[in-house]
Amino acid sequence: MEMCCCRFLLLLSLLLLVDSKSLCKNSTDQYLISKAFKSVSGFNLSWFQSPLPNCSITEIKLPSRNLSGIISWYYLKNISNLHTVDLSGNSIKGQIPGWFWSIQSLRNVNLAKNRIGGSIGFKFNGSFSSIRVLNLSNNRFSNLGQLSGFSKLEKLDLSHNNLGSTPGQFAKLTKLEFLNISSCKISGNIRAISPLHSLKYLDVSNNTMNGTFPTDFPPLDTLSFLNISLNNFTGILPSEKLNKFGKSAFFHGGNFNSTAIKTPPKRKPPKHPSIQKHIIKKPKSKNKTLIILISSISGFLVLSISGVCFMCIYRRRRKRASRNKWAISRPIQFEMKSSGPFSFETESGTSWIADIKEPTSATVIMSSKPLMNLTFKDLIVATSYFGKESILSEGRCGPVYRGVLPGEIHVAIKVLENAREIDDEEAVKVFEGLTRLKHQNLLTLCGYCIAGKEKLVLYEFMANGDLHRWLHELPPLKPNVEDWSTDTWEHQNITGSHISSPEEKANWLTRHRIAVGVARGLAYLHHAGFTHGHLVSSNIMLSDTLEPRVADFGLRNIGPRNKNIGSDSGFEFDVYCFGVVLVELVTGKQGSEEVVQWVRKLVREGRGENALDSRLGLGSDSVSEMVECLRVGYLCTAELPGKRPTMQQVLGLLKDIHSELK
Repeated sequence: MEMCCCRFLLLLSLLLLVDSKSLCKNSTDQYLISKAFKSVSGFNLSWFQSPLPNCSITEIKLPSRNLSGIISWYYLKNISNLHTVDLSGNSIKGQIPGWFWSIQSLRNVNLAKNRIGGSIGFKFNGSFSSIRVLNLSNNRFSNLGQLSGFSKLEKLDLSHNNLGSTPGQFAKLTKLEFLNISSCKISGNIRAISPLHSLKYLDVSNNTMNGTFPTDFPPLDTLSFLNISLNNFTGILPSEKLNKFGKSAFFHGGNFNSTAIKTPPKRKPPKHPSIQKHIIKKPKSKNKTLIILISSISGFLVLSISGVCFMCIYRRRRKRASRNKWAISRPIQFEMKSSGPFSFETESGTSWIADIKEPTSATVIMSSKPLMNLTFKDLIVATSYFGKESILSEGRCGPVYRGVLPGEIHVAIKVLENAREIDDEEAVKVFEGLTRLKHQNLLTLCGYCIAGKEKLVLYEFMANGDLHRWLHELPPLKPNVEDWSTDTWEHQNITGSHISSPEEKANWLTRHRIAVGVARGLAYLHHAGFTHGHLVSSNIMLSDTLEPRVADFGLRNIGPRNKNIGSDSGFEFDVYCFGVVLVELVTGKQGSEEVVQWVRKLVREGRGENALDSRLGLGSDSVSEMVECLRVGYLCTAELPGKRPTMQQVLGLLKDIHSELK
């Protein structure tokens, strides 16, 4: 009996050993993951730790993790068993190389709701993909490469991109069952997708596509969902198709001849022969004259009344147009609702509602610029009904929209989602206090509006965007992988605006001046008794002369109180956050905890020059100044809050580094 048990345990151990070996083929996968996400802020390698050492990684599932930056895709192709990549709902940028799609182990790829641009697909014919589900919706892709290599694809979602032309080369996608190319600004004939005989779901809505329905379309009998609305199609719309897919599927889809609305013409009842004969033989001239007279008078009255109505409508529209024509500098692309509540959807799929009946009932209180009489209706017009195309960003407090107020005043409008349950009087008290903070290095609140439970604040629009984008995205110091010329923060047509150049980004003195300006703004804020609470590079805006302006300060005071804030509040925490920003300015790396610890280690060892941004001009004088700035950052990021200097002391240390800034 004991011998049998021993044999069983030995056999079980061998099976476990074999299974462990089969699961742990690749001893370098974690290393490859760390290299691939090295430049992505918010990434944590511990997410890929396994109880079995050196195990092969088969899935990268990091949806909605607040990741931002550019992935080094090269390292992912060496992960031999990778079959799923889900990075949806982040802020991943850059371009995906064509060879990525040909990784033979890949089956599912979801990169929706990011900021990835460039091309989709292969650059050359002959490439082959094993991907079956591909979701690239809500990105910045601008064109399509060779799609014929995706022969195993079953689901393809390219919606909400900027593809422009009609996708082609669908003939070999014989297994495709789901296709969504809605809202891609596509023009051209839809005939290119007609070979897709396996489709069950087709959405081509909100484009400017043309073609004949249904002859230019894939077979409709196999489709369970169809949406061709907001296009320029023609053809015959059979009643059975209208009933199957619903009227919304064809809403403003083009000009259709619908068999569902054809009705036989009405026929006049025949007159009785005796009556007809009587009328012919005995006409009454007096009655005939009277009928003609009455008809003439009636016609004249109808024309007169119609003319008066037309003139009233014309004058009313003309008066309304003259009153609103100055509201925005571009045509209004929406239909204004006459009464509320007013609902607005953001890019992330969430929505916010201004629960008011009349849009003019919510007043906008302006504290700077020309003191105009504005209401929530003016904000609706200024942002094209708070449309998705007006969204600048979606931060921790809520969405931020770009608007154009009367007089060509460009503003950023932030919706404070965390302030819906705050009493209006308390909110007004906070807003009024913030409007009194005036400093050249603070992005001061210039107005606010309370619409129902929604609180909106207005800031001056900054043409150069925020410091994070200026350092890491707009524009790079080498050929970019993506065209950012239409980025939401840029506005090339603003008169007198100054869009920064790569040379300025490579100028150490420019970065030092930015650091000193941020320190000035934060020191003033502390002197006035305010803390920021969330100072990061994306909360530092840059004016047209690259003057930094600290934004989003004081908004913690209007949100719900967090009982577990602990050390993440107060002046000392602001000093720590400034130290992280300073490290980011000097090293050119995104300000993460790992980067801060790495820099602190180098400073302690006297090797601070090894952390400097290689893109900066590294002369002997500038190197010593940069290293000295890192030492200031070292002081600011001390682990014990009591050992950190005040912002006034930090400002003095930074000004001493360069004599021109004293």
